[in-house]
Amino acid sequence: MRAEQKELFDEIYNQYAKGSPKLSRFRLMVRMQLKNLLWKFVISATYAFKRTIDILASGILMIAFSPIFLVVAILIKLESSGNIFFHQNRIGKWGKIFRMHKFRSMRADAETLKEKLMEQNETGGVIFKMKEDPRVTKVGRFIRKFSIDELPQLWNVFVGEMSLVGPRPPVPKEVAEYSQADRRRLEVTPGITCIWQVSGRSEINFEGQVKLDVQYIYSQSIWQDILILLRTIPAVLFGKGAY
Repeated sequence: MRAEQKELFDEIYNQYAKGSPKLSRFRLMVRMQLKNLLWKFVISATYAFKRTIDILASGILMIAFSPIFLVVAILIKLESSGNIFFHQNRIGKWGKIFRMHKFRSMRADAETLKEKLMEQNETGGVIFKMKEDPRVTKVGRFIRKFSIDELPQLWNVFVGEMSLVGPRPPVPKEVAEYSQADRRRLEVTPGITCIWQVSGRSEINFEGQVKLDVQYIYSQSIWQDILILLRTIPAVLFGKGAY
């Protein structure tokens, strides 16, 4: 035990020590255990409350946005051949793989063309982003600007694979290149919106995204999630930093 840790323990012990040494140690241990149990209860209650909000909000929003779903689906089919939805394996909490859903915003052969465009990556790190990506369709560019392509992820939220707020879920290839520090992003349920999306979205490089995500993990709370959701509204409406 380091000197400062021992000094702190002795200070706590002396503060609560009453009566015989055995009784004093017992009282201290009971008090510490009770604090630990209380903290675990608070965390569990917070997660349960957040999950309840996720279920209710995602269910209501899917019903409310159903007309938009229909219009976008028709526009996608009219512009280009291929599926209406884009499905991709993503990494969730503690490394669990799940199937994430989006409206298709690119050409059907987008993944094939990606290898030819890797040198033009503008994000850095393990994420691929281009402001003028030739794979994006006209409809795709519009729904991306206002994050309409992300709406199908409300289903991922409803079934518990994602949350309304949390770090964006990475693809397996990205996680394979993560540093040990980057893997902290996998300690929480991924979300539709996150702190860096309301702080610049695609304009923030990979290192900046990781830094903000870790900051969110250390300080996450229901109140912080509410603030991020509120900040998401103007970010989406004005399409700032989206491409």
